[in-house]
Amino acid sequence: MTILSGPHLWPASRAGATLTVDLAAIAHNYRFLCRKAGEAVCAAVVKADAYGLGADKVAPALEKVGAREFFVAHVDEGIALRKIVSESARITVLHGPRPDAASECVYFNLRPVLNTLEQVELWKKETIRQQEVLDAVLQVDSGMSRFGLSWQDVQVLADDPERLKGIQTNLIMSHLACADDPKNPANEMQRQKLLEMAAYLPAAPLSLSASSGIFLGAAYHMGLVRPGAALYGIAPNADEANLLRQAVRLQARVLQLRHVGPGDGVGYGLTYRPQGPRRIATVAVGYADGFSRQNGGVGCAWFGDIRLPIVGRVSMDSLALDVSAVPDTLLHVDMHVDLIGARRSVDDVAASAGTIGYEVLTSLGGRYYREYID
Repeated sequence: MTILSGPHLWPASRAGATLTVDLAAIAHNYRFLCRKAGEAVCAAVVKADAYGLGADKVAPALEKVGAREFFVAHVDEGIALRKIVSESARITVLHGPRPDAASECVYFNLRPVLNTLEQVELWKKETIRQQEVLDAVLQVDSGMSRFGLSWQDVQVLADDPERLKGIQTNLIMSHLACADDPKNPANEMQRQKLLEMAAYLPAAPLSLSASSGIFLGAAYHMGLVRPGAALYGIAPNADEANLLRQAVRLQARVLQLRHVGPGDGVGYGLTYRPQGPRRIATVAVGYADGFSRQNGGVGCAWFGDIRLPIVGRVSMDSLALDVSAVPDTLLHVDMHVDLIGARRSVDDVAASAGTIGYEVLTSLGGRYYREYID
């Protein structure tokens, strides 16, 4: 096992918490998803700085185990990624080219997703300016009403093929709205609609499934799948056991220990008042670190096999734990507790906060000391 440190403003000894990213787990998840996807190409979505975990470390680890297709959201994410991965890796920009960024897409060898007729026209003008055929992805709206060409847009392109002259369409994609709900009939409706819309467009491989869609079966794999959250250990759906490896661990440092008596208030608003004597630990993680206020009173941490309830409100820089169950001989200032770890996954934290694992990962702040295990 190799431990790689990331960029830090302070050393580990002074950090309030340590976020450990397991690159080997991410690599394992990628290989697992490749097998699950069968003959389909398995891309890797590393937008939002690899879901907050550090694209500069995650992308090379993924490329090392075979990833050749990467997806980001913005042009500037693609430019940053191009400096990290090899020249042969293909980078696709989901939001497409901005009016003032088409030339950058060409210069940095970024493949745009064309979501509107305006983007199609913009990219066509760039082919004329560059005097060469340029690759692109066409996205169609199969029912999510978010990104993509409408039925009317597809018909315009079908009736006037000149609009796509100079554009090499090498993928047609859409996105599932309900993939995390395998029984939802919208999944099959969207699959059929993609097939119908693609029939009017230039022949190209199809892509419909991101992380959860891969688990809907072979009919949803098509030519390419685009896992993101699943790479980082987030459960694809709630109906099946999560076979993916957890990729992060968040260990927070105890700053102070105190005894509180019956009726004593803890935290802002004094919302927690114990009925009996309790031992309280103040921990150096708060909502400024991406640990939501919604965890107050419902979430927990772990110390080994001992569950430590979060009591009172989560503050900007700290939270309070009831550590009464920990033997006094083990309690001390500077000890660490797990807010995310083997006993409590990202999905568990999300459930306590009333959100999803995607938001938890991408919200993790920049004040953690980051450690990468490979």
